[in-house]
Amino acid sequence: MPPRYRYCRYETHGPLLLLTLDRPKVLNALHPAAHQELADALDRYASDEHLRVAIITGSGERAFCVGTDLKALASSGDHTKPATGFAGITHRFDLWKPVIAAVNGACLGGGMEILAACDMAVASHHARFGLPEPRVGLAALGGGLLQRLPRQIGMKHAMELILTGRTIDAQRALSMGLINQIVAPEQLLEAAHALAADILQCAPLAVQASKQVVLQSLRQADLNSTMHQDYPMAARMLASQDAVEGPAAFAEKRQAQWQGR
Repeated sequence: MPPRYRYCRYETHGPLLLLTLDRPKVLNALHPAAHQELADALDRYASDEHLRVAIITGSGERAFCVGTDLKALASSGDHTKPATGFAGITHRFDLWKPVIAAVNGACLGGGMEILAACDMAVASHHARFGLPEPRVGLAALGGGLLQRLPRQIGMKHAMELILTGRTIDAQRALSMGLINQIVAPEQLLEAAHALAADILQCAPLAVQASKQVVLQSLRQADLNSTMHQDYPMAARMLASQDAVEGPAAFAEKRQAQWQGR
C-alpha cells in the first residue's frame, strides 16, 4: 500500500513515482508539515529498489508551487524544514535516481527551488516562472537556487531572474534552458511520462551512475580532477549483471532485461 499523506499524493505506476504537491487552495505553497511529508516521500523513493524515476507536479491548474506559505508562516513563525531542504529535495545531494518536474502553472520562489533541484522539466504553456523575493525585501536564500541557477542556465540568464524579480513565460524559460519542453496543459503528464519512459529503457545503474558523475563533478573546478574522482555508482554499474546483459542483448539483437544489479 502506498503511504497516505495529507499535503501530497504518492502514486506509483510500476517503476515510476508520481509525487503531487496537494495544497491547491494556497497554490501549492508549502508549510513545515508539507515539507516534512515531501521529505518522507522522497526518502521512500530513494530507498525503494522498485522505483526508478520520479515526476513531481502540482495539484490543480493554477500552480506548480509558489514557495513558502506566508500566511502559515505569519501565524506560526515556524520556518522549520527537514534536513533535506525545501520540499525535502533542495539539500538532497545523494539522490542518484532521476527526478522530472512537470510544471503545471505558476512556479515562483520556492517552486523555482524545486525546479532547479530536479534533473529535467516539462511545462504547460501557461506556466510562469520567477523569483519575486527581492521585490519584497528578501533574497532566494536557503534552497541552493542562487548557487544552482548560474550553473544550470548561465550567469547572465540567472542574474536576470535573480536580480530583477521578473516573472517570465514558458517560452522564455525554454530559451534560457530552465525547462526542456513546453506542451499544452492536457498533455503535461503525458510528456513527463514520455521522458520517464525513455529513461526506463536504460539500465537503472547506468542512469544513476551518470547522474552521480555529472553532479559530483560540478563540485570541482578542475576538469582533470573530476575525471579521476571516485564515483561509487560507476563502480557498482561496471561490476553489475546489467553491464554484461547490455552488450549481450545488443549482440543478440534482443531487448535487454535489466535487473538493476
